[in-house]
Amino acid sequence: MSAASPHIIFVSPDGSQRWEVEAPLGVSVMEIAISNNIDMEGACEGNMACSTCHVIVDPDWSGKLPLPQEEEEDMLDLVYDLKRTSRLGCQIIMTAALDGLIVHLPTQSRNLLA
Repeated sequence: MSAASPHIIFVSPDGSQRWEVEAPLGVSVMEIAISNNIDMEGACEGNMACSTCHVIVDPDWSGKLPLPQEEEEDMLDLVYDLKRTSRLGCQIIMTAALDGLIVHLPTQSRNLLA
């Protein structure tokens, strides 16, 4: 018997919609969003050269994530509506411990590559 696949919950900017999708282990939140047609651009394809995969991690989950590296913090300085729990989706890699992770999509994103 195999264990159920981990899941992640995406919440729309206004909180009116929630999408619970499978979250394969070792895959980034950005890749999971894009593969499930969640509204996330990911312009640099996870190379940490933009901030279009900005998500706001639910406060109950923020302490369960590894701390952001300096490069991620630099990119987060460029996002709209920066929150204490803001992260780049490309830098959050799914693990079994993150099953049920809740992330909120921001109201806007800024594509500096365009």
